[in-house]
Amino acid sequence: MKTLDSIPTSKIQRAGKLVQTGAKVGVNYIKYYGDKLLNTNEDAKERLNQNNASDIYDGLKQLKGSALKVAQMLSMEKSILPQAYVEKFSLAQFSVPPLSPALVIKTFKRYFGKHPDTIFDTFDSQSVNAASIGQVHLAEKNGKKLAVKIQYPGVAESIATDLAMVKPIAIKMFNIKGKDSDKYFKEVENKLVEETNYILEVEQSQAIAEACKHIPNLRFPDYYKDLSSERIITMDYMEGEHLSEFVAYNTDEKSSQKLGQALWDFYMYQMHQLRKVHADPHPGNFLVSKDKELIVLDFGCMKEVPDDFYKPYFELAQEESLSNKELFNEKLYELEILKPEDSPQEIAFFTAMFHEMLSIFTKPFHTDVFDFSDAAFFGKIAELGEKYSKNTELRKMNGNRGSKHFIYINRTFFGLYNLMFDLKAKDIKINNFKQWI
Repeated sequence: MKTLDSIPTSKIQRAGKLVQTGAKVGVNYIKYYGDKLLNTNEDAKERLNQNNASDIYDGLKQLKGSALKVAQMLSMEKSILPQAYVEKFSLAQFSVPPLSPALVIKTFKRYFGKHPDTIFDTFDSQSVNAASIGQVHLAEKNGKKLAVKIQYPGVAESIATDLAMVKPIAIKMFNIKGKDSDKYFKEVENKLVEETNYILEVEQSQAIAEACKHIPNLRFPDYYKDLSSERIITMDYMEGEHLSEFVAYNTDEKSSQKLGQALWDFYMYQMHQLRKVHADPHPGNFLVSKDKELIVLDFGCMKEVPDDFYKPYFELAQEESLSNKELFNEKLYELEILKPEDSPQEIAFFTAMFHEMLSIFTKPFHTDVFDFSDAAFFGKIAELGEKYSKNTELRKMNGNRGSKHFIYINRTFFGLYNLMFDLKAKDIKINNFKQWI
């Protein structure tokens, strides 16, 4: 894969790259209008989506940082984006152009103050994995094989600028209106700032690994504070294959169930006991060992679950809440889905909409054992997403619905569900985590 000798870091440089990308998208639309005259609208639209997804991803992967992280987040929204975007943006999870060796050494010396060869016994300047915020290199010290994650230059400093550039796209995509929309963007910005703080990530990684070490079939790398800094993390190199690679060929139901139960227990224990959760559940953050154990990586994005959100959120998932209209509406107000200033039309519409969505999405919590390989269950979720994405009535209303905490908690559950489905995990014990609480 071609390496990068530089990354646009200034506001003008990064805006210029997006302008170039926008020009390519404009040309794609011109081609699309001509294509519609010669082919079916569906075929022409599919080619438009493929061309736009490719050009947008190509632009973002050169910017890296927050812009690419947003693409990564959107790749998990399989019920919102066209498939062409999901497939292309999912590459941001663990496959983007790495920095050139010369830029790696320069970056390392800038952030650590030393050449890597003076710190490690061996250091490979060619990366083994490049993602949105940083890339990973192999090293050895005292006979131990290590993974060294180096943050791309300028990423932390460009977060606010990047979000300002992608904000118009997000506003249109998610129908965000009104004066209170800034709270959602601020939540994303704060989380991205945290993800660039590698000292915090090491602390969070060590804390979660210690708190969850009792969960069967789950493994974590050790992290080394003395070999880490604000922009560099050193950890054990973990042998295994990416979860997405494993599920592509696996047909062993026993392995799927084993890994699926470990994954589910890990998230439920964090959510209900620790009240702080690994909020970046994409395949690039999980490895499968040769013994079919789940290896968890990257604790940069952790979301705290405050009590005033936790209680109504999980009360709303209970069957009795769904069947009790008064209680259901009460929880909708507590979670800021319904607002005091809503019109009768808005109250009726959003009450019905969220009742329909939650009746399907919360099904795993209404049983002791659930089959996450059930294509019909995930098909209904996708159908609902498509239904409301095309709803003209919804487009006329204010899409600012829900507490700011929904952004990362819902992202966590959507990502978790998708991983469980990819694993084809059957017979998952939903409340298995309670034995440790």
